[in-house]
Amino acid sequence: MTAGPVLILAASALTIVAAPLALGVAGVVSARRTHGDHAAIAGSWRLTAASTLLYVLAFNLTFFIQELFLVLPKALTPGLRPTLYHNNHSWEGTNPLAGLFQGTGVLATLSVGLFCLWLLGRPRERSDGARLFLYWMAYCGCFMALPQVVIGALSQGSDVGMAMSYLHFGETARIGAGLLALGLMPAVALQFRRPALELARVREHIEGPGSRARFVFRTITLPALLATALVVPFRVPRELLEVLIVPLLVLLCGIPWIQAGAWRVRDARANGTSTAPSLAYLFAAALGLLLLFQCVLRPGIRFY
Repeated sequence: MTAGPVLILAASALTIVAAPLALGVAGVVSARRTHGDHAAIAGSWRLTAASTLLYVLAFNLTFFIQELFLVLPKALTPGLRPTLYHNNHSWEGTNPLAGLFQGTGVLATLSVGLFCLWLLGRPRERSDGARLFLYWMAYCGCFMALPQVVIGALSQGSDVGMAMSYLHFGETARIGAGLLALGLMPAVALQFRRPALELARVREHIEGPGSRARFVFRTITLPALLATALVVPFRVPRELLEVLIVPLLVLLCGIPWIQAGAWRVRDARANGTSTAPSLAYLFAAALGLLLLFQCVLRPGIRFY
């Protein structure tokens, strides 16, 4: 293994594991030093359930957007005949542009994620359900895209790796792109702390470092963990590694930073509303999307 991949792997371990762990430990120490923080309530279980279902919807919609925008440019390119599936896409024929178009999915998901993050930051009255849906669309868009750039720096056979090869990226450019993506992960993830805390309905839920950490765990971290398991039925049948790797990467590259850094946001305002999302509607929407994936997309939709 050359020095470039070793550098990427070391930086990945630092970014995804060591740094958020150190920040989280600092938060635990700070919470123990703060008097009167341990009795704070950490939010409702109804919000946890709604956040879980909305993550499931956002993840699968984002993945669909990624695959759709991998297919559409190929469908418009002479010589290529693409097919869209529920968990992948394929194509027949040849055209030199096929490699370049393997990067359009990442561009689409990142664009959607950044746009939703921008909407989330605009001062506008929204229900908790609408805010959580925007939150998870923004999160999944950003963290479905950024890890793929890192993978592209290591593997020329990956989607982004093929696009880099078309653009004649040498090893230095690949490693630079991977390190840039790794550097952006914590910077982007930390932008999700305040919108999460502002889902609190009363100030006491996010008054101290420990309260903020507990609220984010119940509203964001626990739902993301549960939803990662619930995403699996949308992705089967496929090799186990392919079924699990994308959901785990989306989870691990951002959620630890949000959880670990929540305690440092001292001026967040409790702006949660009383318009709790309907769990029945969210469950029906998730079930409907699952049926769409397995009954319509799984056999494949040809774009030719």
